[in-house]
Amino acid sequence: MKNKNLTPPIEQDQRRLIQVAKGEAPADLLLKGAKVLDVFSGEFSRRDVAVADGWVVGYGAKEAREVVDLSGKYLVPGFIDSHVHIESSQLSPAEFARAVLPHGTTCVIADPHEIANVLGLTGIRYMLAASEGLPLRVFFMAPSCVPATPLETAGAELSAREVAEVLSWDRVLGLGEMMNFPGAISGDPEVQAKVKAAAGRPIDGHAPGLSGPDLWAYALAGPRTDHECTDLAEAREKLSAGMHILIREGTTARNLSALLPLLSWRTAPFVHFCTDDRHPETLLSEGHMDDLLRKAISGGVPPEVAIASATIHTARAYGLAELGAIAPGYRADFLVLSDLESVDVERVYVDGTLVAEGGRLLVDLPRQDASEVQGTVRVDPEKLSFRIPAGQGKARVIGIVPGQVVTEELLLEPKVEAGEVVPDPARDILKLGVVERHRGTGNVGLGLVKGFGLKRGALASTVAHDSHNIVVVGADDESMFRAVEELVHLGGGQVVVAGGEVLAELPLPIAGLMSDRPLEEVAQAARELSRAARELGCGLPDPFMTLSFLALPVIPKLKLTDQGLVDVDRFRHVPLFGQG
Repeated sequence: MKNKNLTPPIEQDQRRLIQVAKGEAPADLLLKGAKVLDVFSGEFSRRDVAVADGWVVGYGAKEAREVVDLSGKYLVPGFIDSHVHIESSQLSPAEFARAVLPHGTTCVIADPHEIANVLGLTGIRYMLAASEGLPLRVFFMAPSCVPATPLETAGAELSAREVAEVLSWDRVLGLGEMMNFPGAISGDPEVQAKVKAAAGRPIDGHAPGLSGPDLWAYALAGPRTDHECTDLAEAREKLSAGMHILIREGTTARNLSALLPLLSWRTAPFVHFCTDDRHPETLLSEGHMDDLLRKAISGGVPPEVAIASATIHTARAYGLAELGAIAPGYRADFLVLSDLESVDVERVYVDGTLVAEGGRLLVDLPRQDASEVQGTVRVDPEKLSFRIPAGQGKARVIGIVPGQVVTEELLLEPKVEAGEVVPDPARDILKLGVVERHRGTGNVGLGLVKGFGLKRGALASTVAHDSHNIVVVGADDESMFRAVEELVHLGGGQVVVAGGEVLAELPLPIAGLMSDRPLEEVAQAARELSRAARELGCGLPDPFMTLSFLALPVIPKLKLTDQGLVDVDRFRHVPLFGQG
């Protein structure tokens, strides 16, 4: 099954499809007796559905090569994830497809800016090639901010010319999340050139907390979606400013319960669901889009509204005119549900082919050679230092907000010994480092963080949004050094270290972001990482997801890059000690 841009039936054998619709030729598949969701009227009705050449051709057929009795079941369109970073699943695109298809996700709109920050166009080409031919429909947005800011060192830089090139490729729908909202509202020429290249196409936004005149200016600059709302008032203001709101429920950033009152019959065309960043253990334990819909329905949203929001309305928001409905002229991507409340996905059809049943994928998946996106950790551990000279007065400390990717800026007296700042596990104040890993610059940004709870040892990862340098947190310098050393040995990944010993590790050789192993193995390794972190005192539910966002200088308040501490609200570097 090819996964090119969608081709309307008028460009295929329209004559055959019309013949099947009129009963003059047999259908390929006839699904009988299901309660079918009409996303246009918002009603379920008992009807038959006929399929030919991968298209829905009508609501009955005189003859069909295959007939399936679905009496008592529900038939709904396949779910669409409106914004996801496949790299954040830590799985290859093929393994990601194997993970989400059985949960009813038949289409994703992916932003590959994670791998683009490591490898630029080479990384994006890999994602396109590795998702070609999958039964999961994978569409992409051209990364707009590589690097996300000038306050960090990324592995690549995408100019407006290169963004325009990506926009010309198959399966690229529009411009990815515009995280550089200061540049967007100030009229930065490079930002304007990227927006101009995507004129007339979807442009995703990324503007946490933006309000009032700045929000209006941001909308005028081009972005028409936002997935960063964390409270209802913010979401309502952005909706009223003409933006589509993507309700996010990932592994760490969980905004669904807070934003759910926004979704109603009236707003459904402009409110959608996304996972953004969801780890393998979450995919195994909670699911994917079925999890979001289950929570929405249990939260009081009528199933007809929730499902339409995740299907036809998402498809139309992103210009996917042949997806999202069970109607003549739409792709035959649909799900058989045994129950609406639990969103129990029994079967998954893509292009009229049964691809998953009972939680298992039924089709073989192509595998893509990943050699060109490996070997991306270029660090000499022997040249590293995590020394922090003591300063005057209180220090800026990153405060973790449990369950969120935003942080606080705390002013605390650090522990000082022999003129140097040292970790203070008794007060839960640890050292944090970001080591540049792409260009061999030797840059190391150093700071302090409160909220991890480590009593000893260190955690380190090459997953550190968005530039994906090495991020390491520790209760002593020796463990931090050993953790970075192990990541260099692995060629990327995540590790827990204590007493000079590696307690747990997850190799991520594909760009330092993704594994080449099956979902279950990756999830098991992730569980071992969490277990090892807990044994060292960490109480966070997903410490590595939290760690990965401490280096993201586009989400408030205080973050750390390889170039130093960043006050995101002021969009500039600030010293660890003193004013500035």
